[in-house]
Amino acid sequence: MSELLSAARVRWSQRLYVRIYAAMLLSLAIAAALFAVAWQMNADSRRIGPSLESFAAFAAEVLPPATASREEQQAALDRWQARSRTDLALYSARRELIAEAGRDLPPLEPSQTTSGWLNGGPPVFAVELPDGRWLVGQRSHHGRRKPPVSYFAALAMIALAVGLGAYPIVRRLTRRLERLQTSVEALGEGHLSTRIPVRGDDEVARLAGSFNRSAARIEALVDAQKALLANASHELRSPLARIRMAAELMGTQAQPEIREELTRNIAELDQLIDEILLASRLDAGADTAPAFESVDLTALVAEECARLHDVDVQFEVQSDRGEIELLGDAKLLRRMLRNLLENAKRYGEGTPIAVTLRKENIDHILLRICDGGPGIPPTERERIFEPFYRLSGARERDGGVGLGLALVRQIALRHGGNVQCVERAGPGSCFEVVLPVSGVASR
Repeated sequence: MSELLSAARVRWSQRLYVRIYAAMLLSLAIAAALFAVAWQMNADSRRIGPSLESFAAFAAEVLPPATASREEQQAALDRWQARSRTDLALYSARRELIAEAGRDLPPLEPSQTTSGWLNGGPPVFAVELPDGRWLVGQRSHHGRRKPPVSYFAALAMIALAVGLGAYPIVRRLTRRLERLQTSVEALGEGHLSTRIPVRGDDEVARLAGSFNRSAARIEALVDAQKALLANASHELRSPLARIRMAAELMGTQAQPEIREELTRNIAELDQLIDEILLASRLDAGADTAPAFESVDLTALVAEECARLHDVDVQFEVQSDRGEIELLGDAKLLRRMLRNLLENAKRYGEGTPIAVTLRKENIDHILLRICDGGPGIPPTERERIFEPFYRLSGARERDGGVGLGLALVRQIALRHGGNVQCVERAGPGSCFEVVLPVSGVASR
């Protein structure tokens, strides 16, 4: 559960609108902090006053003259400190401490030759009086003027207004990008009629328009290809039917070898047409949302194994219940099984065929078909699933048109599974098909 929450949190943090919105809020927070610092610095600069000379003249009037006793100067300094809540220290012209009131302040250094901040910066200031004395002071902590509440309230209101105003704008932009992403994925899955509503005249709208034009061209090309294949298959089947009829009419008049060769070529062409049409339909994404039904795969495999003649087929079901079912298209699954079994018979050179069907786990089914033929080199085990690919040295008289295994992979992918050629302990080759019970690939 924690892993799912962590993955969801990562996906949420990677959303574009979240990043843009977070960047805006962070920028606003930084701006508010800079405003607060500027206000504080401005307040510090105001504390020393615009004119230290005026302050020095005022201090000279409040304090007794330099000739007064220390007690008088201390009493005057105490009264001033009580009224102004300012920590004060009075030095003589020779920079000797005369009196002090409040908290201890840093000593007046000989380097301080002009009125200003003590030690070069706030918060302690030093003022030279007209009679040569020095007054060092600092506002008490409890007497410092704090930023008014209205100042922070204004900052909070600005942040809230920017946040509320920016979210719909950012979300509207990224929602359009999400619709574009969804449409691209739908087009890639075979929904060629997918289009995106074009709103506005910005870059996203122009991108949506370009996508719609590209999707329309792709749909037109695929429709033209499907129409061409359909028409070609119809035109090819007519002369094939006439040739087949002519071969039947010749009867025993034709030489047996010529008639056998003619019959084999007709069957091969007929098979080629069927498999090209099926491959084209699967490639074009026809029936992209098929209504799968429950299929008894055990019975289906048993029926196809019983079809094979002149070869020993050993069928084993590894299941406690004795039958294995899944959701799928029975016709396509039957074609997949038939192609695999015919391939094992054709290239197994008469060796027994071992067929195993079992539940790999609660969600997946494993079908394994092995033969004892010469096998397939490791470097060729992936290429044999390419359309019209033949192994080097394969003879045309062995049969096959080079589409059987390509169709097997297409059908397996159609059901959310996959097929691969794996290594066998002994001679021969093995094909393993993994199919989900639900007919949908697990994510």
